[in-house]
Amino acid sequence: MPTLAASFKQAYDRVFGRFWNATSVLVMAGVFAAFYFGLTGTLWAVTGEFTRWGGNALQLFGVDPSHWAYFQAIKLKGGPLDRTDGWLVLGMLWGSLCAALLSGNFKIRTPRQYRRWLWAFVGGLMAGFGTRLAMGCNLAAFFTGLPQFSLHAWLFIGGTALGTYIGVKLAVLPLFKGKPKLEFGVRPVAKRGPDRGTARWHLYAGAAGVVLLLVCIGWNVFDHRALMGLAALFGAAFGVLIQRGQICFTSGLRDLWLFGKGKMAKAILAGMAVQTVGTAVFIDKGVPPVIHWASVGSAIGGVMFGIGIVIAGGCETGWMYRLMEGQLQFAAVGAGNIVGATVLAYSWDHWGVYRTLVGGAPEVNLLHALGWTGGIVATFAFLAMLYALVVWREHTFHRRLAQRRVAVADEITA
Repeated sequence: MPTLAASFKQAYDRVFGRFWNATSVLVMAGVFAAFYFGLTGTLWAVTGEFTRWGGNALQLFGVDPSHWAYFQAIKLKGGPLDRTDGWLVLGMLWGSLCAALLSGNFKIRTPRQYRRWLWAFVGGLMAGFGTRLAMGCNLAAFFTGLPQFSLHAWLFIGGTALGTYIGVKLAVLPLFKGKPKLEFGVRPVAKRGPDRGTARWHLYAGAAGVVLLLVCIGWNVFDHRALMGLAALFGAAFGVLIQRGQICFTSGLRDLWLFGKGKMAKAILAGMAVQTVGTAVFIDKGVPPVIHWASVGSAIGGVMFGIGIVIAGGCETGWMYRLMEGQLQFAAVGAGNIVGATVLAYSWDHWGVYRTLVGGAPEVNLLHALGWTGGIVATFAFLAMLYALVVWREHTFHRRLAQRRVAVADEITA
């Protein structure tokens, strides 16, 4: 019979010894997102809070943006610790950090090309502007947006698909990749993980992080802020999931366009399908869905987001867990997100963005527009169409690849 220590070691290795299956992770994320919506009435979302962080930063420099129309719409009140969304985002970062430490995936890394810092910031800025133009990123206007039966998510998803396609065409240009650099000599073999001493300290730090998280949740509960404690708990769970599953929408769409690999894209759709069922149950119980403008701005925002995340190298979930793994260039992506979202908040009324791209567009709730049966059937039909497009892309990519190989072989043997 195994000892208690051996059983614990076996369980630990099972949880942290390898990355988790992406489909299982995204199905779990879909279930958690539905329950988070049902319990709090809000979404698993991050960029709205990033915009408020930009507003809080301006306040530190004596600028009060609270009267801007955009901040009045998303409610800029207090600091991150005073807001449910603030605890959700901090919980995500903390959960990802703890998971990275406990699994031995934490290591400080910097890009070898300085230009990666610039493109990380520029891509993050473009993505941040686009997400807030569309009122959501790959979460609120995509993964958690579509299950709300909001038509604006359809436009954003279409725009993101187009944007990532454009992005992969741009990303191979010398401007982004840089010139090939030849290096001579023997480079030392990179270590596959931390040494035993470092791994032990990572383990202690991860365990201490879990304890601190529980203290923060308990503090919120005893301070009569149970909703914020709940947001921190869900945020940490989402953070663990995205780190252990390596969930990045950029990778999913980029790999589909570049290599014909649809595994991550299919996993995302599976998570959205499960979440749609859960969300419908809570809406039926009386929780109002979150609906936004189905405007041309949603589609344009999706295109900007798609291009931006490819240039930056990571979407909102991707850069968050990678930064917590010690990949420092993704701090530039996050900073770009905040700056881009804040610029959009200013341009909303000062530059006429709302009047030109959003104003007058309807807020379409498919459950109201098509009825319950029609709304649910339309949503699942849209998901099925996306799944079919992923399969079609896989088949056409590999068929063309096989044809090229045959053509090359014929040329060699001719």
